[in-house]
Amino acid sequence: MLLRASHVWLLLLGLLAVGGNSVYGQSVVAGHSNTFAIRPDGTLWAWGYNSAGPLGDGTRIDKTTPVPISPAMKWRSLAANVNYAVAVRQDGTLWSWGWNGLFNSPTNTTPTQIGSDANWQSVAMGLENTMAIRTDGTLWAWGNNRYGQFGTGNTTSSETPVQVGTATNWQSVSVGSYHTVAIRTDGSLWAWGGGGLGQLGDGTMRDYTSPIRVGTATNWQSVSAGYYHTVAVRTDGTLWAWGVNNLGHLGDGTTTPRSQPTPIGTDAKWQSVSAGWEETLAVRQDGTLWAWGNNKQGQLGDGTTTRRLAPVQVGTNTDWQSVSIGATHTVAMRTNGAVWAWGSNAYGQVGSKTLLSSPQRLPHQFSESITWQSVASGMYHTVAVRTDGTLWSWGYNNRGQVGSGIPSFSNPQQIGTATTWQSVATGAEHSLAIRTDGTLWAWGNNSTGQLGDGTTSDQAAPIQIGTATNWQSVSAGYSHTVAVRQDGTLWAWGNNSSGQLGDGTSGRRLDPVQIGTNTDWQSVSAGYYHTVAVRTDGTLWGWGENLSGQLGIETSNRHSAPIQVGTSTDWQSVSTAYDHTLGVRRNGTLWAWGRNRYGQVGNGSSGELTSHIRTPVQIGTDANWQRVAAAREQSLAVRTDGTLWGWGNNSGVLGNNSTTGLFATPVKIGTADTWQQVDTKFDHTLGLRRDGTLWVWGSNLYSQLGIPSRSAMPLLILDAVIPLPVELTAFTAQRKGPLTVALAWQTASEQNSADFTVEQAPDGRTFTALGTVAGQGTSSRPHAYSFTAYPAPDAAYYRLVQRDVDDTRAYSPVVFVEAASTPATTLQLVPNPAHDQVQVSGVGPDAVLRLLDALGRPVRTGKGTILPLHGVTPGIYLLQATQPGLAPARPAS
Repeated sequence: MLLRASHVWLLLLGLLAVGGNSVYGQSVVAGHSNTFAIRPDGTLWAWGYNSAGPLGDGTRIDKTTPVPISPAMKWRSLAANVNYAVAVRQDGTLWSWGWNGLFNSPTNTTPTQIGSDANWQSVAMGLENTMAIRTDGTLWAWGNNRYGQFGTGNTTSSETPVQVGTATNWQSVSVGSYHTVAIRTDGSLWAWGGGGLGQLGDGTMRDYTSPIRVGTATNWQSVSAGYYHTVAVRTDGTLWAWGVNNLGHLGDGTTTPRSQPTPIGTDAKWQSVSAGWEETLAVRQDGTLWAWGNNKQGQLGDGTTTRRLAPVQVGTNTDWQSVSIGATHTVAMRTNGAVWAWGSNAYGQVGSKTLLSSPQRLPHQFSESITWQSVASGMYHTVAVRTDGTLWSWGYNNRGQVGSGIPSFSNPQQIGTATTWQSVATGAEHSLAIRTDGTLWAWGNNSTGQLGDGTTSDQAAPIQIGTATNWQSVSAGYSHTVAVRQDGTLWAWGNNSSGQLGDGTSGRRLDPVQIGTNTDWQSVSAGYYHTVAVRTDGTLWGWGENLSGQLGIETSNRHSAPIQVGTSTDWQSVSTAYDHTLGVRRNGTLWAWGRNRYGQVGNGSSGELTSHIRTPVQIGTDANWQRVAAAREQSLAVRTDGTLWGWGNNSGVLGNNSTTGLFATPVKIGTADTWQQVDTKFDHTLGLRRDGTLWVWGSNLYSQLGIPSRSAMPLLILDAVIPLPVELTAFTAQRKGPLTVALAWQTASEQNSADFTVEQAPDGRTFTALGTVAGQGTSSRPHAYSFTAYPAPDAAYYRLVQRDVDDTRAYSPVVFVEAASTPATTLQLVPNPAHDQVQVSGVGPDAVLRLLDALGRPVRTGKGTILPLHGVTPGIYLLQATQPGLAPARPAS
């Protein structure tokens, strides 16, 4: 969306036009296993692999989200390889950081200037060498030159830049692993360096130490060198490729290598292209994105990991602007400036905090904007219900347990379109859910009848179990299921080899069967091969396997019918897993029994000699336990104060930032005190907080956390910093009284506009939301809006945040309103527009001047009445002047 303002009314901030025509747009670059982005304001951001300092942030720590690099510096272009980065600043100086692996060079974790020249224009980098073009059109090289990739006529390496020939008409250059390709201003294409695999395009398989011309065409527009292949676009829009092709990365539909430029298809609508190690991506003139070649890490972005021998479209968007490929990941930019990335995230190079490698040792917030009401963890999958009643799942799907016909997936997928789901339960490989109408549904593995549909056939999508409409709760064991109806009756089905159904037999049941005739069952929990339940009179009952004492009845005998556990009548809830059980009494005390080899009982002991606790023992003396969850070798619990606790074998399930050690007594997990529910059975854990947010931790081997270690689809990494297509024709803010500020704005048209949020900041930087006004969606007609800020007695800055229906956001210019009953002085800017400096009248020598861009971000500061403007990118700016004892200033009309 393009947000345009025809005028801005303000009191303290004056519009300052800086003369000139040059502007620096946003660009993105994929290094080997890291990513860089230059924003329109010239700031550089980086993320991903950083062990040798190639990000330039002063550390050697990998970054999973973008971090600013030397924020005071403004950048023009950048190139990066595995451990090293080289970039050109907007002032034409050349800088590098990281470790280049040559000449015993030191490792620099922050940008270090190369030489003192200030006429560098662009850079390109291969595995071991760097090429750069100066503003005078000369080409320069440095680094390793063992294959002649410098183009200087020899194989002599150099630590400092050396000129390539005497030509002064080089336009662009690209470096592959050990070969170089470049275009001159006359449209001719040249290549040199390692050519043993045909990547130079001259029809041979030999190396060249000097540039050789590739064919006679004079209409080459852009070229990109991959690891051992090359791709290029001509001015007529045709696409050409040559070199290695074993994985189809030339895109001609074959795996045949080519030693000369070969046309790719017959389309003449290609705009730009990027060659990766073994893959290629390109943008067409219609803004569509296409990909082909190796796709093992999802780097093509088509939602699969399938190799492609010919171009396939990536999604359906028509606003792609540029693309760059690393070793196994891809980064691209849309025309609105938003940065998207996909592929391997082994080092955080995709840059999304929703992509993490396994295991995740600390609770990771699943989503900041989505709220959940019920979650359940299976062996390697997860099922959850949102507060809107929709059903979602993710993880391993070998038996259909995720509930979708799609193979295993790592991102949450909605199951169907129903909005009446209420609660969920999961076994090892089967899932169940209850709807608000009381119906019961099941899907997944059904080898022992655990779905309850009368068959042993797996189900890949939810099916209704029977016709009953009074199901209250359900619990799934390893391969059996138990449930309570609203009339208090207890039902069970599935595997019964250890008597875990409780019907007095050991035969499996393919349909729900009632257990006894009692109508006072309150809750039930299914373990691997046993079951425990609480009645409304507070008594506790168990049945099934009991080898480790998990039933809590002193002996190790199994029971095929419910047997009472002790004589207490104040049990409140119970949870059981593999072979130990946890229970909470109505007085808030915590009790546990069963196998204790890893300390999962929590009574302070562990090991084989004391591994079986056959009757319930109290855990500590605290009386504020609320919820419990038993896993295979661990236990977790929530107290009434909202804190989370864990104990047992720490394989990452506990969430205490470790995957080692045993904890034989409860230990507090983190500092949060808003936990409401926790669920765990095997190697991963889910937690719900009181605000409805979902948190996940533990093993992520099968992406059961819902946060994959790679993405085969584009993910939004950096929001657009240029506006969206809402045409804003006016935005004003005026004081209407001592406590009231009236804001008004008008739009000429809107496209996919969701709403406008009014924000206020006392300092022009720290904005907070005051309120939201709904937008018009898509409309070609003008609309007027208003909002009243109250109470608003103080001087403050105001802006609009326009939000699109896909949650993309843009910002209006900032306006200022002076404090109530404060007389204002006059502020004048001379000259305006300005070039080298601007003088401010109406302030004294101790005034602080701050130059802000249209989004209110500081660009330059100064003191006194004159602000130098050297090096400021041409554009429209706001000037803020503050001075002790001086009322806010008003600009002249």
